[in-house]
This record gives sequence, C-alpha cells and structure tokens, in this order.
Amino acid sequence: MMPDRLQPQRFERKYFLSEPQAARVREFVRAYLVPDEHGAGAPDGAYPVHSLYLDSDCLTTYWATVHCEKSRFKLRLRYYDDDPESPVFFEIKRRMNECIFKQRGAVRKSAAALLVAGHLPESGHLLGHQPSHLVTLQRFGRLMQALAARPKMHVAYEREAWVHPDTDAVRVTLDRHVRGEATSTVRLTTELVRPDRPFGANVVLELKYTNRFPDWFGDLVRHFSLVQNGAPKYCGSVASVGADRLSGPLPALRPHPAPRLAEMEKYF
Repeated sequence: MMPDRLQPQRFERKYFLSEPQAARVREFVRAYLVPDEHGAGAPDGAYPVHSLYLDSDCLTTYWATVHCEKSRFKLRLRYYDDDPESPVFFEIKRRMNECIFKQRGAVRKSAAALLVAGHLPESGHLLGHQPSHLVTLQRFGRLMQALAARPKMHVAYEREAWVHPDTDAVRVTLDRHVRGEATSTVRLTTELVRPDRPFGANVVLELKYTNRFPDWFGDLVRHFSLVQNGAPKYCGSVASVGADRLSGPLPALRPHPAPRLAEMEKYF
C-alpha cells in the first residue's frame, strides 16, 4: 500500500490557473517544496486520482455545498489505478466553517461493493490493522445509511503534488483534466466513457496548510495576482452533468433537502 501523507485536519484555498500560469507556479513552489512520492517517478510528475462520490437521491451533500452550509461533509471512495489488489479508501471529508477534516480507511477492492451495500465492515475487508481505519468505516456506514446514499458521480483528474520534505503541515497540488461522469454502481475502474469537464481547461491550484497561512503562500498569491475560487470537483461535476439527471427534477429543486447535514453531528 502506498505511503499515506494525509492531512487529517487542514485549511485549503483554491484557485483556477491557465496551463502557462501553472508552469510558472510550479517553478515558484519548487523553491520551497519537493514532489510527493507518488508523482516523483512519473515523467510529468503527476498521478491519476479517481473518486466515487455517494449522495442521497435528493443530493443532500451537493446542495449543502451549493447553499454554503457551515457544517457539511462528503462521502467518497478514492482509488488510483485498475489493480484489483491495490486499496480503495473510504473517505469522509468534513468541513466545519473554514476547517477541513478528513478520515479514511483502506479497504480491499473486492469488499467495496459489499460495504456500500450496507454490510458491516470486517477485519478481512481492511488493508492494514490500524484501529482508526475500522472506526472510519463504521462512521462512513452510519452516515451512508442515514442519508440513504448511493453512488452518484465518478470524478477523475491528474494530480501534481508538492510537499515539504520534513513536515506534513504544507501541501500544494495542481489538478488537471478534471472529469466527471454520472454512475449508479460501485465500478472501481479508471475508464470514463463520456465525461463532462466542469472546469474546462483550467488547472485547479490548492494551497493546503494545517495551521498558519505560510508567508510564501501569500507571496505566491500576490505575485501571480490569483483570485480565490470555490472549485469543488464533485459539485462542479454534478452541475455540469445536471442535478436533475441524478436526482429527478423535484428533489433537486428543494432549497434544503432533508436530512440537513447539520442534524447529523451525532454520527461524528
């Protein structure tokens, strides 16, 4: 299993770049950070990322983001290739005000469909023996059941990531070729048939930090005259595909679909 440099609690700011801007930003970032271990050996320094997002039939997590609810979360399965022996990570990405919290549990791909169908996690489903992974899977299952969530969207992109050699407190990513395709099954493939491109040719720059916004982040933003944007890949893909195609027109038009995510704090 690949090393995991997950930042479990962080802040993040996102910006859209053109490809020429991205090349200049890379040279700026190179003075402070190094390529992460997943992309270091690749010719272009990038690696594929695939996520299967789950949501309710009335797209509760989507609308929570659209309406900027202060407390919200997303449920997704993240994987990186077609190898049946590589892990799939069941992830909960939670936002409280401006802070991001991430929890993940590494699972065998052969067990993913069972767990999404509602089976309780067993030790044989997990890759590794960290107790926190089992806790995350149990919490993921409770949230999934409470929302009646099921697969909705396959999102993919190419990630170029930069990290500090000595600490996980700072991370910069450049995400290219963001694609989204509606799905209703747990099919952990890297193939997309007719995806939408919610951000067009834009590169998504994400500045991630765990404590104070680094001074050199501020220098980067000012030097390139960057304007902060919301760039949620799941929500952008849903909007591009059409929310009515995923939920039906009536639920999608509800201003605040039930259950509200703020009412689900007990599951955390």
